[in-house]
Amino acid sequence: MAALAAWIERRPGGAFAAFALLHSAVWTALPSLLYANLPLDLIEALTYGREWQLGYDKLPPLPWWLVEIVYRLFGADTAYYAASEVVIIATFAVVFATARPLVGAAGALVAVLIIDGLHYFNYTAPKFNHDVIQLPLWALAGLAFRSGLRYGRIADWLLLGLALGLALWAKYFVVMLAAPLGIFLVVDRKARRALATPGPWVALAAALVVMAPHLVWLAKNDFLPFAYASARAAPSRGVIDHLVHPLVFALSQLATLVPALAIAATLAWPRPQERAAGGDDFDRRIVTVLAFGPAATTIAASLVTGRGLVAMWGYPLWLFLGLWIVMTARTAIDRVRLARIVTLWAIVFAGFALAFIVNYTVLPHIDHRYRAAFFPGDRLGAEIAQRYRAATGQPLRYVIATMWAGGNVSRYAAERPRVLIDGNPRRAPWIDLADLRAYGAAVVWVVGDPNVMPAQLREAAGAAQLQPPFKLAAHNGEDEVTVGWAILPPRK
Repeated sequence: MAALAAWIERRPGGAFAAFALLHSAVWTALPSLLYANLPLDLIEALTYGREWQLGYDKLPPLPWWLVEIVYRLFGADTAYYAASEVVIIATFAVVFATARPLVGAAGALVAVLIIDGLHYFNYTAPKFNHDVIQLPLWALAGLAFRSGLRYGRIADWLLLGLALGLALWAKYFVVMLAAPLGIFLVVDRKARRALATPGPWVALAAALVVMAPHLVWLAKNDFLPFAYASARAAPSRGVIDHLVHPLVFALSQLATLVPALAIAATLAWPRPQERAAGGDDFDRRIVTVLAFGPAATTIAASLVTGRGLVAMWGYPLWLFLGLWIVMTARTAIDRVRLARIVTLWAIVFAGFALAFIVNYTVLPHIDHRYRAAFFPGDRLGAEIAQRYRAATGQPLRYVIATMWAGGNVSRYAAERPRVLIDGNPRRAPWIDLADLRAYGAAVVWVVGDPNVMPAQLREAAGAAQLQPPFKLAAHNGEDEVTVGWAILPPRK
């Protein structure tokens, strides 16, 4: 460890590259080996992304487009997990670049190691969803905001606008980043000087230009995705929820931060004898608003509205917490302290990896909890496609099903049929119902009575003919899935 610390001290850039390589290798390999089936978020992405819409009924389209591109380039499930790691490493790289001029290369590496103590960057990252995609964009916005304020370059403000604009295409949650940055520009005496320059206005214009196509789509579609976001946030049932909901969210984030704070504790213990530079007061104020502004805004919104918050919304909130801790501690990171930091990070990193392995190898035989990773999606897709072709003599073009059942058929059937989600044309307005009836469809369900078509599918399925149910063994070797299905005969 002493030799490793000495090498890191000499070559922090190389150390970051080694960290990135190890991180991406481990967190690409683990889901590739242990996920027998794609998780829901990726099934959903493949169902939506292929349609290339400017907007969908749930969330913005950027991550779904990217997943579709990865599918067309590579096809294998491992590629999605690798792509997720590319996004995570890009995020770390931007944080490292932001931190390096403030705390030096070793301090920047420590800032990255601290935030890697959050499960958002490892255990839950392979799903490559909207939460993951927004990470590098938020980090890039932080880098550009600090550079714009310090150097006044138009290029930095333009980058800020592009980052914020793209972040809207990733997730509407970007408002929780934009709001504190705007407030800081107004209330901080030194930052306020920037308002007299073109920079912030260039950023605003660039953001609006990038956002414009999706904003127009939202207006034309009655802001449809906001209904989904509203449904995800628990409603306020009275005055007490204005306190309980933000408190619950804050406690969930504190619990998530425990491993990261444990790594950071090595900066304070043993008590440092030497102090390091930590940027000037203005830099510290900028990093403080980046580290805590989005979280404070999120909690404040819950305080005002009483609405509940989802713990996983904390994904991008803590990107600059490691940098803030390093700047605030101002601890000289000598070889001994660096060795302690790396050792504790390695323990946390290995702990997350071990927990992931145990969750998908040991616990399934103990808790018997449902895990989407063991769903027999490949078998379901193959069986439905083969049975439909045998019955009709035609390839399977459409599936009428829930997102989970239909998305699995779409992903794993060779024909890659399109999905009429929940049998609801409003959820899949790109589906031409006349074309669906002309070419026919398979109606599929895996919940409820396999001999009775679910009511939500019945209206769209029309005269679909019930078929004998069948069973498929799950990939855990213990459970099985009972499949109900029907055929809407083709008219061609």
